[in-house]
Amino acid sequence: MIRFDEIGERLKAYRLGRGLLAEDVAERLGISRAAVYRIEGGGVVKIETLERLAVLLETTVASLLGAGVEYYSSPISYFERMRQIEEQADQVIAHFPPLSYLLTSDDYSGYLRQTLIEALPSHITEREQAIGEIDAIIAILDDRKRARKRRRLSVVNFVNVLEIERWLKLGVVGRFNLPDSELTRRRLAARTEIEHLIGLIESEPMGVQIGLIEETLPNITFQLFRTSEKTLLGLSPFRLGGELPNIRSGIAMLTADEEPVRLYEEIANDLWRRALKGSEAGAVLRAAIERSGIARPAIRRPSSNLV
Repeated sequence: MIRFDEIGERLKAYRLGRGLLAEDVAERLGISRAAVYRIEGGGVVKIETLERLAVLLETTVASLLGAGVEYYSSPISYFERMRQIEEQADQVIAHFPPLSYLLTSDDYSGYLRQTLIEALPSHITEREQAIGEIDAIIAILDDRKRARKRRRLSVVNFVNVLEIERWLKLGVVGRFNLPDSELTRRRLAARTEIEHLIGLIESEPMGVQIGLIEETLPNITFQLFRTSEKTLLGLSPFRLGGELPNIRSGIAMLTADEEPVRLYEEIANDLWRRALKGSEAGAVLRAAIERSGIARPAIRRPSSNLV
């Protein structure tokens, strides 16, 4: 059965990833802007139009139809697609090191923006355009975070102790040659996020489950999106958190095929059985903070001397 609403969502994700407005697509295809919005809104679309759209958006008709695997070379496209799916999902199971953006503090987006800009390679000539793409990614991520809170989306997040320890040591950075004072501030930002994570672990808010893993996990991120109709698997090379993020290269994949979904469901179930949870996980993370040696700045008290 063809789901025109899902085709429309994929079209929008690919369009955003290419940096195109609906007007740009309409002009290049010789159709009205209203027609583009109608297609993205779930309207019926002819196969001939899909073929032309696939060429314009540098993808395939199969990916637009969701037949097999959807491939995304643009992080904007992939994160937009994640946002769309989460609007329909009942639960998200995530290994997105060092932790899922959905569970970060409200202050984290500012640090993330800094690190992504710092990580831009020197050969980038259109720097303003690259920063605009970073801002677009963060806007999508923040939309996802707000939607999670609004919908009370169930999130299961696997966190790796070794990743956390490395993050605390290096800080929230996009490159290594930062001044010592700035590096201290970034390490403190990492500590703040881990303390926020501990708060979630120990307060156990409704819909949030966090499992702490003490062994090395695969570098590639994976997420399972469970909806009422199916479960989708997302695999991504894009890295937002931690040190040295990557949003420049790699291919993300999204599929509802039964075999890969089943295999990653088994991985997730096995990880959850072995994971530390609750107060035990909180104690391990507190010990990691202590070992990091990151001290909070002393609060300067006002003098009690009378003049």
